[in-house]
Amino acid sequence: MKKMILALLAMLSTTLLLAQKSGDDVVGVWKNGEGTALIKMVKNGEKYQGKIVWLKEPKDPETGQPKLDKNHPEEAVRTRPILGLTNVWGFTYNADEKEWQGGNIYDPKNGKTYDCVISMKDANTLNVRGFIMGMSMFGRTDTWVRQVAK
Repeated sequence: MKKMILALLAMLSTTLLLAQKSGDDVVGVWKNGEGTALIKMVKNGEKYQGKIVWLKEPKDPETGQPKLDKNHPEEAVRTRPILGLTNVWGFTYNADEKEWQGGNIYDPKNGKTYDCVISMKDANTLNVRGFIMGMSMFGRTDTWVRQVAK
């Protein structure tokens, strides 16, 4: 009887551990809410970041050349391509809050960088909230859908 109880407790604790979210759950390829880009999230040291790995419209309609970061506030980097651009960075996972915090998100459409927090709605859906002045109430949440697992 003791062995059976110990076995059940071991199975229960294993199940609970597996059910807990891990910081690495964000790793993978995600489609943004507009469906215009895929962002590959990776772990870089102790931080998480993502870069644009696919664009629905990769070429500038005016020039036929790859889209460039032409709205960036720093003129020197306006010639870098958007495809391959790291647009989310600096996140650490807060297990108590079950979210990735302390990061930034860059929007190449307007050239602005925002504070950002990321949380998982479920295993295949991220809520990505960009905001200004460190106040998440002044922001917007985009829903990203997993495309490729880790």
